[in-house]
Amino acid sequence: LITTLKNGVFLFLSNKIIKLNNSNNKIFENQRIYSATKINNNWVALATSNGGLFIIDKTGNIIQSFSKKEGLQNNNILSVFFDNQSNLWLGLDNGIDFIKYNSAIKQINPLYEDASGYAALIKNDILYLGTSNGVYFVKLHSLDDLSFSRGDFQPISTIKGQSWSLTEINNQVLIGHHEGAFVIKDFISKKISTLPGFWNFIPTSGVYPTSEIIAGNYKGVKIFKFENNQFLATSVIQDFVESSRFLAIDADDNIWISHPYHGLYKMVKQSNGVYNKIYYSNNYGLPSKLNNYIYKIKNEVIVATEKGIYEYDSEKNLFKPSQFYKKLIGEKSIRYLKEDASGNIWFIHEKKLGVIDFTSKEPYIIYIPELDNKLLGGFEFIYPINNYNIILGGEKGFYHLNYKKYKEIIPNLKLQIRGVKISSNKDSLIFGGYSKDFNEIQELNYGWKTVHFEYSAKVFGYENSLEYSYKLIGFDNNWSNWTKQTIKEYTNLSEGKYTFEVKVRNNFGNESEVTSYSLIVLPPWYLNIWFKLLYSFLLIFTIFRIYRWQQKKFKRERQKHFEEQKKIQYIHDLELNKNEKEFIALTNDKLKSEIDFKNSELASSAMHLVKKGELISTIKTGLSNIIKSFGNPQATAEIKKLLKSLVDDENVDKEWEAFSKHFNLVHNDFLTALKLKHPNITSTELKLSAYLNMNLSTKEIAQLMNISVRGVEISRYRLRKKLQLNSDINLANYMMEIEKAK
Repeated sequence: LITTLKNGVFLFLSNKIIKLNNSNNKIFENQRIYSATKINNNWVALATSNGGLFIIDKTGNIIQSFSKKEGLQNNNILSVFFDNQSNLWLGLDNGIDFIKYNSAIKQINPLYEDASGYAALIKNDILYLGTSNGVYFVKLHSLDDLSFSRGDFQPISTIKGQSWSLTEINNQVLIGHHEGAFVIKDFISKKISTLPGFWNFIPTSGVYPTSEIIAGNYKGVKIFKFENNQFLATSVIQDFVESSRFLAIDADDNIWISHPYHGLYKMVKQSNGVYNKIYYSNNYGLPSKLNNYIYKIKNEVIVATEKGIYEYDSEKNLFKPSQFYKKLIGEKSIRYLKEDASGNIWFIHEKKLGVIDFTSKEPYIIYIPELDNKLLGGFEFIYPINNYNIILGGEKGFYHLNYKKYKEIIPNLKLQIRGVKISSNKDSLIFGGYSKDFNEIQELNYGWKTVHFEYSAKVFGYENSLEYSYKLIGFDNNWSNWTKQTIKEYTNLSEGKYTFEVKVRNNFGNESEVTSYSLIVLPPWYLNIWFKLLYSFLLIFTIFRIYRWQQKKFKRERQKHFEEQKKIQYIHDLELNKNEKEFIALTNDKLKSEIDFKNSELASSAMHLVKKGELISTIKTGLSNIIKSFGNPQATAEIKKLLKSLVDDENVDKEWEAFSKHFNLVHNDFLTALKLKHPNITSTELKLSAYLNMNLSTKEIAQLMNISVRGVEISRYRLRKKLQLNSDINLANYMMEIEKAK
């Protein structure tokens, strides 16, 4: 293949040069070919000065073209380069452009209007796209990857404005539109309902042609009948006016409707065709009434929530977390779910696209980070045609994903440290990214406070799918968390050898080999070898001086210890004498305590003797009375003998003297103190005072004094009067106070 500047493309065939026989050659002549490069065995890239870049096959057919309207800075391309990662680099007259040519992701922008993409449908090799500006269509070619199909989009001119959905039912294309429901025939739209705002169309039967469909709209659910090869709006579900964008039908023909802000509903169809409404709040197992989205996946009605995916338990009429999805997704907030023909489940989590892939033995998740924050937020749309063609609604147009190619094209991850800088009051580049510099280990003066590393993977167009992990051996031997940052700084490193290691991984979990860079931080000037020798000498000298000082100190301490021992011996002797005296004093105190205890016991015994005397007196009185009343002389004589023996044993006065003596010992000379304070007190009153001081009761005192209770009270009154005590002073307490005062 030979290209010329102004005369198009030629073939060198059988030693002859012939002009390429293709009508496109005229285009190449007019656009002026500046450069060309081979893409594969069948395709060639032509760089032109006026028309941008053309990708052609061997026969001259245009496969693709790139110009300013596709995103180039301008159409004047002076050179083209195809790298080993199948990317195209364009040298423009003013700048450089990069085309990720082998990418599995491409953008579709009908008529370059940058309208948001909401719906897509293929029918009879026609691709229909529903956008915020209307509906467009284009004829497709029979290719595995439809992104290589060439054609110009055309608008369906009879419908304008916001389109919400495109659905094929009963071999007809239905449009859910802001202004109503439409059907497309011969690329012309026809309105089938005047109600505003149709979100979707769902057949009530899995057998086609279905006789009935339901359609969610701004104000509820509309029912359409299919008769005479056309859809007729018949009725609405009564008593339900919620916007019904999310709608699903379960195996029992119940209609499930969710509203992100108003909750979840189930319409149960009765035998008469009427639907009963059931409202599900968070009391039915859902984590919240808000942000719940109903879908039918794998013939099961499930709810995407803020805390993962929930499934319905019909027996308990409750929702519960799905253990299958929880194992894969956890409790992440999910807003959109879509099942493809291979059984894979596509989902949206916080503007991130992911897919649960079921093509292996165990399902696993793949995220597509290249599309992060590019899909239409809040109105996500995924149209899985097959593994080669997935169409997604974007904020500007649509995106085409060749999922099979995306999984197969896994670039070889190679990581390179791009630069190493050091800084303090000034900065310096010590490594510029060239591999030959790795042979040397850089030595750094201690004064440099910051070391700055820059690194990146040598793959182009996959930046969003890459994450890095690093560690600095000698400072932190553990790998860091994965991050998208491609720089790392360390400050105030101490002296020593360090090795910076970094690795990269992609969204499939593949990791690169570890790339490293080593450096040595030199010690500060005051820690170099000469200063270390000086420090060693000073240390030895200091130790020697300390040793000599310790020797002298030891001699002084030994002499001092000897003198202190003599002093201690003297003090010890004194202490022995003192202890002997204290021991004698303690012994005397103990003896005194024993004597006091014995005196107390004697006092108690004397008290019992007093009681004995009183008892004998009582017996005497009784016997005397018996003698007076007795008439038997012999018995009288015997009783008199008994009285005589009792009189012989009666020594009450002597016993009282002993009692009072011991009582004074026990009670701190109470009776003596009372007599001194009140000289005119009688012996009987002293007895009464002693008993009161002992805190005896009136009855006990009466028995001891051999008088009546009344007599005791009279004696107390007389004693109080003699002692001149007021009525508010307790007599017993007064006696106790005299004892304490003593």
